[in-house]
Amino acid sequence: MPDPIDTYWQLRLERCRQSLKKNNFEVFMAADTQSAGAVFQNDILPGIEVKTAAWGDSMTMLATGVLDAVKSDPGIQLIDPFDAQASPQERLERRRQALLTDLFFTGSNAVTETGVLVNLDMVGNRVAGLTFGPKHVVLFIGRNKIVPTLDDAMRRVKTVAAPANAIRHPGLKTPCMKTAVCMDCSSPDRICNTWCITEKCFPKGRIKIILINQDLGL
Repeated sequence: MPDPIDTYWQLRLERCRQSLKKNNFEVFMAADTQSAGAVFQNDILPGIEVKTAAWGDSMTMLATGVLDAVKSDPGIQLIDPFDAQASPQERLERRRQALLTDLFFTGSNAVTETGVLVNLDMVGNRVAGLTFGPKHVVLFIGRNKIVPTLDDAMRRVKTVAAPANAIRHPGLKTPCMKTAVCMDCSSPDRICNTWCITEKCFPKGRIKIILINQDLGL
């Protein structure tokens, strides 16, 4: 007898895939992070011309190992927007440069079963790269990011993704780090500044999504 939980997720992932496809995203499926990395290497990278690449913060993307693979490719110049050895001004400049790359990696805070991406950013570089600039965008999305509707997606961001991301950065000082829920604060360290709702991909196929059948990231 098939595992009912596995069947449950297969059905939800497929429904989400079909919706995203209808909204002009190019969508791939992967069983786990290792498979997601292989999908990128075997099914996506050979079909695009990449000389420069960069990324927006994503725990799911990092878990796939694709960043290490790109770093080891002598034909790709990788811009590191998070280099701890660089000054804050240099890191900010690299985030600007990332918007002109051939390839941009990141994740998503939520994705609806109707095929809509929902993200909330502090600096804005992640959602900027998703929206415009890089020629190709690849998103790595774990199954736990799937929600039924736009309202559910925004609720997920405010009650799960944003507080958890703030807690992940202990140098920040925001109320949600103590309450585990958005307090709509005015803290200088507030990470909830720019919403991005991507209803359809333009041009068609520019954004490529790998849906992963694991709970990943925040």
